[in-house]
Amino acid sequence: MAKQLILCNCLGTQALDAEALSAATGLPCSRVHNALCTREIESAAKAIAGGEAVIACAQEAPRFEELAEDLGMDAPLCVDIRDRAGWGGGGDATAKMAALIAEAQLPAPPEKTIDVASEGTCLIIGRADVALPAAERLADTLAVTVLLPEGDDDLPLTRRYEVIAGRLKRAQGSLGNFTLRLDALRMLDPGGRGGFALTSPRDGAETRCDVILDLAGATPLFPAPHKRDGYLRADPGSAGAVAQAVFEAAQMVGTFEKTLHLSLEQHLCAHSRAGQVGCTRCLDICPTGAIFPDGDHVEVDPMICAGCGACSSLCPSGAIKYDAPPVSHLMTRIRTLAEAYLAAGGAAPRLLVHDETHGAEMIGLSARFGRGLPADVIPLAVPALAGFGHAEMLAALASGFAGVTVLPSPRTERDPIAAEIALAAAMGGEDRLALLDVDTPDAMSAALHSGTARPTDVSPVLLMGGRRQVARLAAKALMPGRDAPVPLPQGAPYGAVLVDTDKCTLCLSCVSLCPSGALLDNPDKPQLRFQEDACLQCGICATVCPETAIALEPRFDPSDAVMSQKVLNEEEPFCCIECGAPFGVKSTVERILEKLEGKHAMFTGNGAGRLIQMCDDCRIKAQYHGENNPFSGGERPRVRTTEDYLSRRRDH
Repeated sequence: MAKQLILCNCLGTQALDAEALSAATGLPCSRVHNALCTREIESAAKAIAGGEAVIACAQEAPRFEELAEDLGMDAPLCVDIRDRAGWGGGGDATAKMAALIAEAQLPAPPEKTIDVASEGTCLIIGRADVALPAAERLADTLAVTVLLPEGDDDLPLTRRYEVIAGRLKRAQGSLGNFTLRLDALRMLDPGGRGGFALTSPRDGAETRCDVILDLAGATPLFPAPHKRDGYLRADPGSAGAVAQAVFEAAQMVGTFEKTLHLSLEQHLCAHSRAGQVGCTRCLDICPTGAIFPDGDHVEVDPMICAGCGACSSLCPSGAIKYDAPPVSHLMTRIRTLAEAYLAAGGAAPRLLVHDETHGAEMIGLSARFGRGLPADVIPLAVPALAGFGHAEMLAALASGFAGVTVLPSPRTERDPIAAEIALAAAMGGEDRLALLDVDTPDAMSAALHSGTARPTDVSPVLLMGGRRQVARLAAKALMPGRDAPVPLPQGAPYGAVLVDTDKCTLCLSCVSLCPSGALLDNPDKPQLRFQEDACLQCGICATVCPETAIALEPRFDPSDAVMSQKVLNEEEPFCCIECGAPFGVKSTVERILEKLEGKHAMFTGNGAGRLIQMCDDCRIKAQYHGENNPFSGGERPRVRTTEDYLSRRRDH
């Protein structure tokens, strides 16, 4: 059975045009219901029983899912067109509704996950007056150990949980696999009369646990502590915060699914070559420390990665890709929203990018109690807001959006988003990009209603390939007719390599270590060539250059010249004085001769200077036939025969 769009105006609070929506979405529409989730629930049941129902209501999705289960049917697709469109202002929202419905029907790729097991061993850190009551509440659920600070000897007379004292020197890991190192460790000695005592201290103790409840009120044990699975931290002076942390700790027993947020292609990584460090963008931005160097590339600890996505948006080579869902799916969502909106008669849409929790709540509250979103603002919820980088912003503009606004949550890292906005603006985004940093739904709504986006004259383009290819295609579309390079901010992953030809000796160290193949040699003559579209601006070439002849210029060249190779430096080859074959660089050979011949003991009066002017084959031949042949040996001894042995025996 064909899909059918089931409409409800939510007690008459939103205007719905069934005929217009049917024409815009290509789906047959039901009549407009007034209370589909209550008085008209039978209509919903009939539509679900018919199969392939698309219900234009997300608030009551659990009710419709239960109804489908009772009917033995698959859960229907529920789309929110009320909070995001119907309860907004600024004109007819039919085109916006059509875009949201089209985007909701895209099949979501499956998430990759790994199982994490927690047996419930819990370490509570804090003073006795806070940590011990928490341990009492958790002792029946978890295997609890309380770590008291040094000097705190207020020991309980109970064996329901363990009590130790000492200094926590190091903590690593995440839920189900924390490893700890302690100094001055003192264990409980439960024997004897009177109160319990502690053993003598010892350093270097190591242990593990599944959950850490930090009630010390000191510096967090981990960077970005709210993103570390299994690590709960609360202000010891707030009874409510401590109670909430205790409740959450009690739930951390069993097997959990951990999403694998990233995929890593190590051969693309431009972190280092031959021990020379180049790109460190992901290492610098990772808030949890999940990324670390591992030889010439980086490695990602999936158990610590919190999936913020900033590394994916900043990676110049595409070695790190966001994979939950893949970036290609996000690009498809953007294109679908723009195409459906424009096809339904909308003009100059604006994209509002937000996270799936805070941003969605802001939109819902604004719609219910305020002005809601303007009719031309299309919301896009993404799982990793910091992962929405310059490539995605440019793709949105090239797909038909007139503007892109990013709505951060209180815990969103602003710096990477602001840097990506600046980069996208320089690559053709101009003033069409913004970071809307507001803290109330009314402020969000007011800012969006007060601004409008001027229509673009860019014809939507088909964006294919990885993030780097998408960004280049989109930027070219946004700068039609422009061939001159545009400057980019420092640290941009696009640009040129500049070579000081007066310093460069064409040693080609840069070519051998360039991770992307942007620098190339010419096997036929001394020549350094460069292909700009492949350059990642990692800086390894500038680091390894022994003459410091290389500098980087961040820029974006929209012309097709970046696809071809150009010569950065070349010289005349030196020809072998014996066979005439070209080898080496003429200026380099002449410079060596000038410094050595007649001035160094090994190159004085013995013709050794001629060897420098020979190719490899001729040099070996000359040495072999020379007086001081390094390959020659003494006279070869005569081979002994049977007769030699017999004659020796006769002589004796």
